[in-house]
Amino acid sequence: MIKTINNDFKEISTGRRSIRNYDPTVKISREEMAEILEEASLAPSSVNLQPWRFVVIDSKEGKETLAPLAKFNQRQVETSAAVIAVFVDMKSEAFIEKIYDTAVEKGYMPAEVRDQQVPSIKGYFENMTFEQKKEMNLIDAGLVSMQLMLAARAHGYDTNPIGGYEKDQIAEAFDLDKERYYPVMLISIGKAADQGYKSVRLPVEDITEWK
Repeated sequence: MIKTINNDFKEISTGRRSIRNYDPTVKISREEMAEILEEASLAPSSVNLQPWRFVVIDSKEGKETLAPLAKFNQRQVETSAAVIAVFVDMKSEAFIEKIYDTAVEKGYMPAEVRDQQVPSIKGYFENMTFEQKKEMNLIDAGLVSMQLMLAARAHGYDTNPIGGYEKDQIAEAFDLDKERYYPVMLISIGKAADQGYKSVRLPVEDITEWK
């Protein structure tokens, strides 16, 4: 098991920067990347359907496919250890039996609760519009993406969330059904070649009301 490098949450959160320039000699093993994704996937999701899906682009061929789709983010694509494309599965309810059956097998949920909840959730999803489901999934994808970036820092890596890319082309470029898999963001990951820039945050009194 790969050990997490840093368990100091304050340092992880306050030290995070959006890094655009990485040390191109640093690679992340697929074993460690899988562990980072596993830690990220502990994020909460609506009725625990975990709609996020990842494409880890870490090969020369994969980056060559991605490059023309992320024209304004070439430095991240070229120098990072990998770029993680985050999608949501618009048919994530297909996994509901697997998730809830496993919860019962592990003793996390009584069988009678599963038997009550699964039909109810299925009925709820059948009545949702595409836009309603997309809105719900995008919230869940935001949660897992932030957790992924923090998990990466705990492992000693840096990240940058990227929204500027060809969203209408990326699913098909990586052999995904674009009607089912909706793109959310790209996240570059690697070892920072510079410290990045500090950024200002609005003070709590400007963004919070107490009632």
